[in-house]
Amino acid sequence: MTTFPGSPRLTKGALIAMDPFNPAASIVVFQYNPEDLTRTITPSYIESGGGNEVLRLNGAPNEIISVKIQIDAIDQLENGNDTAKGAGIHPQLASLEMMVYPKTGHVIANSVMMAGGFIEVVPPEAPFTLFIWGMHRVVPVKVASLSIAEKDFDALLNPIRAEATLSLNVLTYDDFPITHPGFHTFMAHQVVKETMAILGSAGSIVDVVT
Repeated sequence: MTTFPGSPRLTKGALIAMDPFNPAASIVVFQYNPEDLTRTITPSYIESGGGNEVLRLNGAPNEIISVKIQIDAIDQLENGNDTAKGAGIHPQLASLEMMVYPKTGHVIANSVMMAGGFIEVVPPEAPFTLFIWGMHRVVPVKVASLSIAEKDFDALLNPIRAEATLSLNVLTYDDFPITHPGFHTFMAHQVVKETMAILGSAGSIVDVVT
């Protein structure tokens, strides 16, 4: 399919998971941007009996992002890509799944400590993950659920087409210490949101008075 040469380049959505013990970040750039994205926002009000406290907020609202992404190896197979021929889309699916798997190094180290009689063993930490959807939406998230429907397979039973459904819990400044990059990432996101709200309100006022 031809594209008009003057058309803007499409921005791709992405998930980036950063682990301080693994310098290679797990990056999943969406091969095809989802056609829709669902956001469920639940306000966090202080429990009160009413009066002056009824509208007080306990912090940022709880937000859940639900999105479906499509992954396939059709183009790579047509272009003779060796990775696609040998593994299909296993690498892309593994990048998604490793956002919720503890690293084997942590598992082995904790198993050794438990076998050695250590009373306190610190559970492994999931990587710091960012959901990027354009320049106005970069938020820290936690993968709440991941459902993968593998659609087609090659002769070696490698998946070559799949649909992944993700539920992402947005993490806010309430979830991080002030020294964590997640705190500042969400603060920047909220500043952008407040700016957008001012622009939207200004336009709405004009519509009301005219």
